[in-house]
Amino acid sequence: MDTRHRFWETTPLHQMTPEEWEALCDGCGRCCLNKLEDIDTEELIFTRVACRLFDDTTCRCANYTQRKKIVPECVVLTPENLNEIAYWMPDTCAYRLLHQGQRLPEWHPLVTGDPDSTHKAGVSMLDRTVSEHAIAVEDWEDYPLDD
Repeated sequence: MDTRHRFWETTPLHQMTPEEWEALCDGCGRCCLNKLEDIDTEELIFTRVACRLFDDTTCRCANYTQRKKIVPECVVLTPENLNEIAYWMPDTCAYRLLHQGQRLPEWHPLVTGDPDSTHKAGVSMLDRTVSEHAIAVEDWEDYPLDD
């Protein structure tokens, strides 16, 4: 990977190289979870119902390069749309944290140097999801993410 040493501490998100931008992803898989919004409170509720392309044995998209073509509702995060999408990202998301002027968590792979540190910290969705193909949309509320 062609990234500068601790680039996330000195480089604004919009000035990162594509490799640095991608390296920010901790591999938790939470952004691939379907979310519900309470119409009364506007509270965002993460479910364990994952996108049909999400592979919960790797916590990665099964077809990352073609995801938008296969799943038109998939949101491709960019520095330009981060401001409007940050609300929908998990609280632990590096993109969201850096956008809000916060630090990466100590378990983040960029901090630890260990690509499995997100899983070891128990933050990832490794083996914790159900595919949206298996659950009717009206039943998603029965699958809240209980952390």
